[in-house]
This record gives sequence, C-alpha cells and structure tokens, in this order.
Amino acid sequence: MFDFIKNIFSNNSVDYKELMKNGAQIIDVRTPSEFSNGSIKNSKNIPLQNLAAEMKKLDLKKPVITCCVSGMRSASAKSMLKQNGFEAYNGGGWSALQNKLNK
Repeated sequence: MFDFIKNIFSNNSVDYKELMKNGAQIIDVRTPSEFSNGSIKNSKNIPLQNLAAEMKKLDLKKPVITCCVSGMRSASAKSMLKQNGFEAYNGGGWSALQNKLNK
C-alpha cells in the first residue's frame, strides 16, 4: 500500500535528465521563504496557491517538472497543470530531484 501511495506522488520511471535536455521547466511550488533556503538552479518559484494565476507565464509547449519539499504540493501542482493542457511530471522533493538531475 505504501508503494502505491508513494508512486502517486513521484514517478520513479521518469527520466528527468532527458526531460531537461528537451527543455523542461522546473516549477518549485514551495513558499518564497522555503525557496530562498535552497533550490534547483534555473527553477522558477511559483507557490502552489499562486499557480493558477501564474500558469499563463509558463510555456505550454515545454514539459513541466514540479517540486516542493516532500512531493505532496508538487503532486497537486502536477494535477492542476495537466488539467490545463501541460505535459507535467511530479519531481517530488526538490533536493531529491536535484540529486536525480545531477547523477
């Protein structure tokens, strides 16, 4: 059961490095204060509560990888983006995503 829940929030079969090679945008949905304590280089901070209003600033033609602290908020962001026509992926926690990108 735990693995099922874990897979809802983060898809381990996604090749995030390949997505980045194809121009993916990383959207960090943490608060500005959380973001200021560390983030992935070139990621954009759009807090989850602002995502609906800020979505128009994103490139619909490029994949979006969402991240946060644990993967919970980024899962919500991924759903919102997919409902609005984006190719979106939940990268989970930002530090874990950073590790995947740096491997």
